Amino acid sequence: MSATSPLQDMLDKTAVAYIHSEDAAVAKKIAAKWQLQYIGDANAAKQHPQLAFLLQVNCHQLELSKLDEPKLGAIKVDFVEGAVAHRRKFGGGRGQDIAKAIGLKHGFTPHVVDGTAGLGRDSFVLASLGCKVTMIERMPIVAALLEDGLERAKLNSDVGEIAENMSLLHTSSLENLDSAQAPDVIYLDPMYPHREKSAQVKKEMRIFQTLVGEDLDADGLLEPALALAKYRVVVKRPSYAPPLAGRKPSTSIKMKKNRFDVYVNRAIPKVES
Repeated sequence: MSATSPLQDMLDKTAVAYIHSEDAAVAKKIAAKWQLQYIGDANAAKQHPQLAFLLQVNCHQLELSKLDEPKLGAIKVDFVEGAVAHRRKFGGGRGQDIAKAIGLKHGFTPHVVDGTAGLGRDSFVLASLGCKVTMIERMPIVAALLEDGLERAKLNSDVGEIAENMSLLHTSSLENLDSAQAPDVIYLDPMYPHREKSAQVKKEMRIFQTLVGEDLDADGLLEPALALAKYRVVVKRPSYAPPLAGRKPSTSIKMKKNRFDVYVNRAIPKVES
């Protein structure tokens, strides 16, 4: 008998539930769409010791909790409030490092494919700066969170217009990067072991890294990305990490804890002022 894949194993350890009974229909629908086990009330998780994670609908919002560490709380995709809202309002606009890495400083507003979307924060920043962004996420549980966050954002008067610039593809960038239509720039931020010990990193990264693991196949993303991107590929790396696939970038933008490695295919066209 063949062993299950790590992905299937994680899906088998994840169930969908509701916190309040008025969300039962939504929770059932999410479980059916993503082919996950539905257990009804979240309290029923105690009767399923094999479960490691719960995707729970809480007041019309989808959250992910790690069942053996309830004190961590739940994580969700939130494009409306919190850190994302602060960054949208005070993050520095086109002057911030991610904007320079993508090439926005030239007055150029590209179609960006985020090949490792995760919780979608960098995608949202780029969309808020006017880019059309296609997010690709291969992990069904993360894709479910992203879809929920995106749909909620589209209904919000402050960020609805930004969210309309974003779309989601649930597929593997390794196998189907070319399913995104003609991107100008491809952005990659593969999971990498975290050294930091801050509380926020602990909460989100502990949940996320247990769920997703490290992107051990991330090196395989660079070549297909370079073949597809019209102008450049941008890879976000921790400052201590080697370049993706050991390939030296054309240039790097260094920050305190991270850097953006930029691989240039061709020069971004100059926009006449």
